Amino acid sequence: MSKLIFEESAEGRVGFSLPDCDVPARADLIPERFLRKTPAELPECGEVDVLRHFVGLSAKNHGVLSGFYPLGSCTMKYNPAVNEEVARFGGFAGSHPLEDSGDVQGNLRLMFALQNMLSEIAGMDAFTLQPAAGAHGELTGLMIIKAYHERRGDFRRTKILIPDSAHGTNPASASMAGFEAVEIKSDADGNVDLDGLRAQLDENLAGLMLTNPSTLGLFETNIRTIAALVHGAGGLLYYDGANLNAILGVARPGDMGFDVMHLNLHKTFSTPHGGGGPGAGPVGVKKDLAAFLPKPVVVRDSAGQYGLDSDRPDSVGKVRSFYGNFGIMLRAYAFILSMGAEGLKSVSENAVLNANYLMRGLGAYMKIAYDRTCMHEFVASGGSQKERGVSTLDIAKRMLDFGVHPPTVYFPLIVPEAMMFEPTESESKQTLDAFLEIMRGILREAEENPELLKTAPHNTVVGRLDEVKAARKPVLKR
Repeated sequence: MSKLIFEESAEGRVGFSLPDCDVPARADLIPERFLRKTPAELPECGEVDVLRHFVGLSAKNHGVLSGFYPLGSCTMKYNPAVNEEVARFGGFAGSHPLEDSGDVQGNLRLMFALQNMLSEIAGMDAFTLQPAAGAHGELTGLMIIKAYHERRGDFRRTKILIPDSAHGTNPASASMAGFEAVEIKSDADGNVDLDGLRAQLDENLAGLMLTNPSTLGLFETNIRTIAALVHGAGGLLYYDGANLNAILGVARPGDMGFDVMHLNLHKTFSTPHGGGGPGAGPVGVKKDLAAFLPKPVVVRDSAGQYGLDSDRPDSVGKVRSFYGNFGIMLRAYAFILSMGAEGLKSVSENAVLNANYLMRGLGAYMKIAYDRTCMHEFVASGGSQKERGVSTLDIAKRMLDFGVHPPTVYFPLIVPEAMMFEPTESESKQTLDAFLEIMRGILREAEENPELLKTAPHNTVVGRLDEVKAARKPVLKR
C-alpha cells in the first residue's frame, strides 16, 4: 500500500494558530551566540495529519488491550480503567510536590494509608514509597542492609548470596550497593541448594536475595530452613517482590522470615507497566530496620495531621526526587480498595490456576523444565524443537503472526531454550484455550515446515530484525 499524503510534510501546511506576540523584543536578554540563524527544520503538517500519524503508530504496538501478553517474569496484566480515572482526579493530578504539607493533606493521608496497607499485605512493619522501580527498590533495600550492619560496627559483611535463577537486576543491584554477589545453585527440584547455601555461611555474609516464588515459577519449599540458616549466620533475608502476584493475600514474605523487601506496584497492583515506566518499587522492612528507611517518611501526629518526617539520623538518605511516583501510588491504592482482601486473594488464586492450566496443556507438546505444580508462571524448554533446527526465538517470532506477544525467552539462563509463560489472572479459559491451539499449530509447523518459523514474523509491520544490531546501532530516524 502506498503511503498516504498525511505521512509527509508539505510546505505551507500548518497545524496551529497562535496570537501575535505582545511581548516587546529584547535582543539583550539572549546572547547573540545562542540565537538561531536559520529556521528550524520541522515538519509542516496539519493537526489532523499529526493525529493520524500518532494514532497509526499506536495501532502498530502490541499491549494488554491488543491481545494476549504472557510475558513471564513481568506480570503484564490488565489495568482496570477505574484506577486510571482516579489518578486523573483534579485534586491529585493538579497538586505539586513542593506545596506545603498543610495544603496536601489528602495526598499525604493516601500515602500514609498505602504504606500501612502494603505493610499488612506483605507482613512488614514499615514501608517507604520513594523508589521508582523494582531495581531501584532492590538498591534501596540493599543500602538498608548495609546500613544495618555498619551501624552495628560489623564492616566485614560484604557478601550477598543470590540464586542462579534470580532476576538479572539482583546481582547488579548488589554490586551497585558495594557488595560482592555470590551465586547459589539450584537443586534438581528448582529450589535453592541447601548444601551450597551452607557452604557460604560465614562471617562475611550480609544477606541473601531471594524471589519466592522464583523466576522458575516455583515456591521455595525450604524457605523457613533457609531463613533460619541465614539469620543464624548473622545475615538478613531480602525478598524480591517481582512475583508477589502469585501469593497475594495467601502468604506474606514477612511471615516467611524476610527482613526487607521491595514490591512492584506496576506489576502486582495493576498500574501501567512497560515502555520504560513509570513504575514504583516501595520497600518494606521489619521494625529493626525501620530507622534506616529513606527520608522523609509520611507520618501522622497526635492531632491527626499528616506530615513528612526528615529527622531520621540513621536513614540511608533520599533515594528519589520528591516522594516517589505519586500517580502510580494512586492507582495501586484504588486497586487495593476496589479489590478488598478477598479480591486480592482471588488475584493470586486465579493467576496460579491459569498458569497450571496452561502448563499442563502445553506440556503435551513441549518439555516443562520442572514438572511440579507451578505458581503464577512456568518455564518450558524448546530443546526438542532446537534439535530439529527450530530455535526458541523462531517460535517466539512466529507467535507474533497470530497476534500474541511472545513470552520471555532464554531466561532463566539455567534452562536451555527457555520460554517463560505467565498468563496472569486477567485471562479467561477461552483465551488460554485459543492460545494453546495457536501453540499446537506452531509446533506442528516446526516439524513440517521449519523454514516458515525461521523467517517469521510474516504479518507484522516489520519483519525479523537483527536484534543485536538494533540494540547496539539503533536507527532513530529515517
